[in-house]
Amino acid sequence: MSAGLRSGQVAAAAGVNIQTLRYYERRGLLADPARSPGGHRLYGEHAVTALRVIKAAQRLGFTLEEVAELLETGRHRHGRPVAGLQERAQAKLAEVDAKIADLTTIRTALVSAVEAGCDDLTLCASSACCPIPFTDLAEENRHAGPCC
Repeated sequence: MSAGLRSGQVAAAAGVNIQTLRYYERRGLLADPARSPGGHRLYGEHAVTALRVIKAAQRLGFTLEEVAELLETGRHRHGRPVAGLQERAQAKLAEVDAKIADLTTIRTALVSAVEAGCDDLTLCASSACCPIPFTDLAEENRHAGPCC
């Protein structure tokens, strides 16, 4: 569309709300749009693509600050490949793997707590057979007794 797209049209096409569109503008993630003679914001199709890229990067775990850095790097490449995305994606992958390991540990402890029938955190914490890792408790303060 040669005249440009209005805010609502861009937001709808990208699957975001208008407040998100304006927020990204304020953060510098989107270029300032042209204005119609009546003062309405007019965006090019590239704004829809940019919004979709931002939202996809967020779903992959990138923060808005990281997205801004990636977009800025891309703006200055002038047709040449720019290192950065691969490196950042590998770092993000390592973060995701660490989170998965943490969540797996948490899941294992919760499954053990459910299987042990733990129903009271205080009683469970004082039991020697409690599966929940109360690492702040000194081992000598834990006394044997019926499990949870």
